[in-house]
Amino acid sequence: FPENKNVQIGGKAYGFLKSQQEEKLNSINEAFLSDSKFADEEDLATKLDMFKQKYMEFDLNDKGDIDMMGLKRMLEKLGLAKTHLELKKMMSEVAGGPSKDTISYHDFLNMMLGKRNAILKILMFEGMGKEQEQKDAGPPSRKTFADLP
Repeated sequence: FPENKNVQIGGKAYGFLKSQQEEKLNSINEAFLSDSKFADEEDLATKLDMFKQKYMEFDLNDKGDIDMMGLKRMLEKLGLAKTHLELKKMMSEVAGGPSKDTISYHDFLNMMLGKRNAILKILMFEGMGKEQEQKDAGPPSRKTFADLP
């Protein structure tokens, strides 16, 4: 039987795509680390690493940008579902113009580290805080049949 190459490449190609993407994001992080504008930002390297992880998690099209669906899923995962109109407004606020339909990592970092309190930034911080709280709370108590609705 001839080998079916498509089957093998799936995971590898995806992994390669992700590592390529991570390299690109790392180089953007490096640029931010050496940018004097952010010199007084405390724990900058740690923050950048956290932002990179979050960003990669929600870059659904794997093109290195977060699109509308990625933004929607990001906010839903943080427990902050938004309407299409709200998402569009956030998109244009972060990307710096209504014509853009994706958020680049550069835009994302500028928003997260910038002095402007973008709506999305506030939501992200709230959401990240919530995620931490849930992790620290310990395992959920065991449910019994009495707990069933």
